[in-house]
Amino acid sequence: QVQLQESGPGLVKPSQTLSLTCTVSGVSITSNSLYWSWIRQPPGKALEWMGAIASRGSTYYSPSLKSRTSISRDTSKNQFTLQLNSVTPEATAVYFCARDLGLITTGPAPGREWGQGTQVTVSS
Repeated sequence: QVQLQESGPGLVKPSQTLSLTCTVSGVSITSNSLYWSWIRQPPGKALEWMGAIASRGSTYYSPSLKSRTSISRDTSKNQFTLQLNSVTPEATAVYFCARDLGLITTGPAPGREWGQGTQVTVSS
């Protein structure tokens, strides 16, 4: 059974880079046809898909965040990482990593497995 665990700083200053890591167990992140996603939920708002990295290494980003977002992976550690540059307080949210069975950017995601989420606050 797949398990995902987010880690990273809980507090980031405005204009800095938010960096989070998702450690995966139970399945290799290079397993065929899987997608590894980052999703966030600001307080009082809906879930927002940010981007994903596929098992083959291709990356996909939300158009609204593409210019400031980078997703990479370390296959030796079975981890994937989110970097969001030039953050503002509007980036304050609970950040989730997830495993998807396809590239799903919005709406229901059958079979999605979630990490527990990590709170990130952007404040000086």
